[in-house]
This record gives sequence, C-alpha cells and structure tokens, in this order.
Amino acid sequence: MEKIEEQFANLNIVKRSSETKEPTYLLGIDTSKTVQTEKGSLVAVLCSNGSIRIYDKERLNVIREFRGCPGLNGVKFANSHDSVYSSCTDGTVKCWDARLASGKPVQLFKGYPSNIFISFDISSNDHVICAGTEKVDDDALLVFWDARINSQDLSTTKEPLGAYSETHSDDITQVCFHPSNPNMVVSGSTDGLVNVFDISADNEDDALVTTCNSVSSVSFIGWSGKDYKQIYCMTHDEGFCWWDLNHLDTDEPITCLNIPDVREVINVKEGILDYLIGGLYHEKTDKLFVVGGTNTGIIHIMSCMTSGLVHVTSLQGGHAATVRSFCWNMQDDSLLTGGEDAQLLLWKPGAVEKTFTKKDSMKIASSVYQRVRVHSNDSYKRRKKQ
Repeated sequence: MEKIEEQFANLNIVKRSSETKEPTYLLGIDTSKTVQTEKGSLVAVLCSNGSIRIYDKERLNVIREFRGCPGLNGVKFANSHDSVYSSCTDGTVKCWDARLASGKPVQLFKGYPSNIFISFDISSNDHVICAGTEKVDDDALLVFWDARINSQDLSTTKEPLGAYSETHSDDITQVCFHPSNPNMVVSGSTDGLVNVFDISADNEDDALVTTCNSVSSVSFIGWSGKDYKQIYCMTHDEGFCWWDLNHLDTDEPITCLNIPDVREVINVKEGILDYLIGGLYHEKTDKLFVVGGTNTGIIHIMSCMTSGLVHVTSLQGGHAATVRSFCWNMQDDSLLTGGEDAQLLLWKPGAVEKTFTKKDSMKIASSVYQRVRVHSNDSYKRRKKQ
C-alpha cells in the first residue's frame, strides 16, 4: 500500500464529542478554513433537530449552538472568514458568524416566492452563493446571490441576482462549486442529471458546459482530478459515476466509471457495504476515494480507479449506528465523522484516544421530519444487474 492508503488504515479515534442534552443525528460537518490562533479550529455540525452546533475541533466540546431553524439542509463555512451557511426550506439561505454567541443569523439570502431550498454552496472566493430548490409547479431552480458584504449597504437581507430554471426537471439535491475556479459550479438532481455551469456566461444556455446522466437520483457530487477537471456523483440507490471533463473536446469517452449499485460489486473485507456517504479527493496524491458504511457504524474507505472501486480499509469501534457525514482535513490528515448515534468523532493517523468512553448504541427517534435520505437496511435483497 502507498502512503495515503496506509494513513487511512492507521486512522484511530483521538477524541469523541461530549454528550449533549438533546441527542440528534449529525447530518453534515464542515471545518473553518481560516488560520486559527490559540483558540483552535472550529467545526460546524448540522443536527437533525434543526440546529447548527459549533465545536472546538481538538476538544470536540460545543462552543455555541444556533437553534430554531427547522428545515436546514447542509452546512458550510466560508473560505476566507468564519461565517457559517445553511440553506432552509423556508426559502432562505442563512448565515451566522461562528464567533458570535448571538443565535440570530447575521445575513439572510431570500429566494423567490415558493422557493424551498434543499441544497447550496458558496464559491471559492466567497463572492457567490448558489442554492437548489425543490420542484414546485414544474420549476426546479438554481438561485444565485452576491455574498459579498457591502460597507455601503448594511442591510441583513439580500435579494437574488437571478436564477437558472431550464436545466433540471426535478428537485436539485446537490450544488458544488469548483474548489479553485469561482465561476464553475456543478448541480445534481433527482432527475438523474449532473450539470456543469460556467456562471461567467451571460445566460443559462451559454453557461451550461455539459450534462452528464447518472440515470438515478443524485445524493452527492464533487470535483476531482488534476486541476479538478473531473466530476463524480453518488446516487440514492448507492450508485457511483465518474466523468472526465478533459475529454469534452476529444474523441475519448467522458465516462470514467459507472456502477449502478456499488453494494453489488464491492468486495469489502469486513463483511458488507450498506450505503455510500460521499467522496474524498486527495489532492497531494491525485487520488479519489469513496466513503461508505454499514448500519452498525463501520466506515469503509474505497479507492476509485477506472477499473473500479477497491476496498482500502475499514474504521471500526467508533460509531454504533449509520454514519451520515464526514469531513477530511488535508492539512493534518484528520477525519471527522458524525452519525445517527449522536457522536462526533475525530480520527488521526496513529493516534491514541485520550478518554475512551464507548457509548451505547443510540438510535434516536427524531421528532423533526427529516429531508434526508433513508438508507436501506436491506443488505441482502440486492436488485440484480441487467
């Protein structure tokens, strides 16, 4: 095994989050991108009770909590400051200052009437926010806002710059900006389409660079490859697709890999794979990895090649239920994971856990209706490939 695979295999738990008064599913994780001083790095976690918790990364204790916003989808730090964003089914994208104890959003990005936002992202230069809507009256929109703070205009509510309305025919479940080019954004939908846009173009038709078809409802999308010229997606029925945009202007096929159901083809040393969680592109080694898991909390890491997915390692002894979210840090090779057992775990290569308190399995009956996918418990009734 090469270095990065060995690092994954050597990941151990260094810290578990302290218990909170109200255990919830941990649905999304992001870490602050700003250089922190003695205070340490911040972690934002989206919880199933409609709150966002801010943790100290090293101690994993809750510093503050933004509550009272049912219907949140996704959580994301800005790239150049400690603002935290989340899209909401009430037709807004909300922004909080992670350093302020005040629970109120410092900015609201308002959509058009009847917009229900279920996905979003912010561009690499923090200038533009894009959010995807549920389909309402035959429309599924990508809505855009100017996210820059204008010293001349101190109002906390912002109206949209505009929207794309012609390219998806169903709920837009995923939005992901290019990691370094602020004009490039990819969107995924329950219509199966994955669309790549260059938003510097004058209109939606000209902005659409290409459309890829996953033939299934999209659950996760990301960028990968040298200069991030590739895109990949996962589907709600655990499929995986990978495309190379370098081949758009050549005779080479754009599809690198298409697996309708990863559970049917992956050989996992530790038993079974129940679901996919997301992808992880490791820039230093130019390798794409796929992260999945079991309903009992085991995490599987798979390496992605054009020949298929190969099981690299499994992380055990951490979670006691389905894992819903993770965040990989390239700087210190650490991994944060969160799941339905209400635990936030910090993993590092070769680390030793400072205080080991294995928690009992905590399957929480969330009182809030969740707009999140339900993983199939049905590991054996696999649909047959054609």
